[in-house]
Amino acid sequence: MNVAIIQYNAGNVCSVEYALRRLGVEPVLTDDEAMIRQADRVIFPGVGEAAYTMSYLRERGLDRLIKSLTQPVLGICLGMQLMCNHSEEGDVDGLDIFHVPVKRFVPAVGEKVPHMGWNTLEQTRTPLFRGFEREEFVYFVHSFYVPVNEATVATTRYIHPFSASLQRDNFYATQFHPEKSGAVGERILTNFLEL
Repeated sequence: MNVAIIQYNAGNVCSVEYALRRLGVEPVLTDDEAMIRQADRVIFPGVGEAAYTMSYLRERGLDRLIKSLTQPVLGICLGMQLMCNHSEEGDVDGLDIFHVPVKRFVPAVGEKVPHMGWNTLEQTRTPLFRGFEREEFVYFVHSFYVPVNEATVATTRYIHPFSASLQRDNFYATQFHPEKSGAVGERILTNFLEL
């Protein structure tokens, strides 16, 4: 299995690499177009700031490349948000794979932003969650969220309900970090590799 992790100066890439190695996969971290196109699976992870990251992607042509991929692609956290059409973080346009905006959390009384911690996945549907028999806990760290929309394939609640996962065609995305979500996250990554 040839897995490419898109390199774009985002944080948290090492955690994704380690998680894949635990599953017996040796990923390639790259921004090379040919290597990404040849990969069986592509992962677009990230922790960072949306406007800076989109600028970096555009300068290197990675924005056009990601949108044109035909193999299964998994966006994680910032990767998911950048796959949307616009983000309030930096007031920047994204890749528009998912035709929905990214919004900033407005904290309610007693709740803090960023949303950081374990939450349950609800209303899961899509092959990423194959084998789930109940609501499972996964790990989130984020200050922005994607509203529930037609591409939503899992939800969770913090302040209000939002999209925990999206899917459109060969593009899959999680707001949470499967690489930091223990056995549940390993199952999700395994399901992605088996698509």
